[in-house]
Amino acid sequence: MIFLKTDDEIELLRQSNLLVGKTLAELAKLIKPGVTTKQLDKVAEEFIRDHGAVPTFKGFPNPYGGPFPGSICTSVNEQVVHGIPNDIPLKEGDIISVDCGTYMNGYCGDSAYTFCVGEVAPEIVALLKTTKEALYKGIENAVHGKRLGDIGYAIQQHCEAQSYEVVREFVGHGIGKEMHEDPPVPNYGKRGTGTLLKKGMCIAIEPMITLGSRKIVMENDRWTVRTMDRKCAAHFEHTVAVGLGKVDILSSFDYIEEVLKNKEN
Repeated sequence: MIFLKTDDEIELLRQSNLLVGKTLAELAKLIKPGVTTKQLDKVAEEFIRDHGAVPTFKGFPNPYGGPFPGSICTSVNEQVVHGIPNDIPLKEGDIISVDCGTYMNGYCGDSAYTFCVGEVAPEIVALLKTTKEALYKGIENAVHGKRLGDIGYAIQQHCEAQSYEVVREFVGHGIGKEMHEDPPVPNYGKRGTGTLLKKGMCIAIEPMITLGSRKIVMENDRWTVRTMDRKCAAHFEHTVAVGLGKVDILSSFDYIEEVLKNKEN
């Protein structure tokens, strides 16, 4: 069942999502060669709890792999999603997707960003650029009267035009009082098909795009998903509210990108 949100509920969702953006910005300050994803996880959990929220990923159930042990998902290089924080140091040239979720004032936040660790190969930088662009191409279609297929089509077309592939098995989702609500939001599709978008629908749009084949495998931990060919994957995510002729992006990359800009200077 799809729950349409009131304006007040959307504002509560915004607060939770902005906290996610601020959390990811704190991690952006720390991401460099030598840092472990477990260190990032500790900082994220403390930051979220210090702001009166709960990390929704921690303890998230999985019938195959047990509860998720981290507060964030940290997926490095060929890992697509759901990477478990560990003690392996990040290396120069790595990329890391950090997916973060919060529960605050009764509503969830969810956003993801893929970071470069030091200097990264140009072909990987291009993958990240296209994936982020595709996210916004999809978001442009999240307006009242369009359909879910319009979002997926926009993402798919933008990425495949650059010879990248779109992961099919994992998709975006509705969001509200629960982290995962209806409807599923695929990153591929046909225009004019799928669920009709209505004002008040809140969805997380999250393209997962691969440098090589879109085929994936599950690691032995039963959580981490990686590309079968071990080529890199990128992942960006925003939570948005469907509006009349416009989209309201509830999460934010602004905090993250301010940090990244300052690190460059």
